[in-house]
Amino acid sequence: MKKIILLAGVLFAVSTTVTSCKKDYKCECSKTYTSGSGSSTNDYSVYTYKDTRKRAEDRCNDNTKSSSDVFGNYSINCQIK
Repeated sequence: MKKIILLAGVLFAVSTTVTSCKKDYKCECSKTYTSGSGSSTNDYSVYTYKDTRKRAEDRCNDNTKSSSDVFGNYSINCQIK
C-alpha cells in the first residue's frame, strides 16, 4: 500500500512539473527615436513565446537593441506583458 501511495505521489509531481511550466508569454517591443528636438516612441513588434517565464523573458530581452538608420538613432525595448 505504501508503494502505491508513493508511486501516485511521484506521478502527480512529475505530471504537474511537466505540464505547468510552459505557457504563452507575450513580448511587446517599442522603438524610440531620439534626435536633437526630442524623442518619439512607437509600437514596434509583438512576439509570443510558449516557454517558461524565465526563458521567455530571456528570449524577449534578446530583441532589445540600439542602433541608427536614416531617421536617426533608435533603441528597441522589449518586455513581457
